[in-house]
Amino acid sequence: MPDLIEERAGVPVLVCDPSGPPLSTERDALDLIGAAFAGAEVVAVPAERLDPAFFSLGNRFAGEIMQKFVNYRLRLVVVGDISAHLAASGALRALVAESNRHDQVWFVPDLAALDGRLRALA
Repeated sequence: MPDLIEERAGVPVLVCDPSGPPLSTERDALDLIGAAFAGAEVVAVPAERLDPAFFSLGNRFAGEIMQKFVNYRLRLVVVGDISAHLAASGALRALVAESNRHDQVWFVPDLAALDGRLRALA
């Protein structure tokens, strides 16, 4: 399945294919942002498409990627099980908790949880 824009809970979401290309550079993030400009307000990226460097906060990769989405006024949602990464990093646990309190970047276990978050905004 390719990356597709679909309406979820009344919001256009670019749902990225889990088997698509990895998100491992800022250029990759900009490519997703460009694809989202076809009408999406949210980009849902499967956790398995994120380079492992994303979850290692010391390299600032996650911050750079998240900031790109904020700059372009798109919500970034990381979808999937990141429990192994969370278990290995207190800083990541804090980032996820803080991000999920706000509206720009979310970490959710699945698309159903994303739908619930989007419905709660309406």
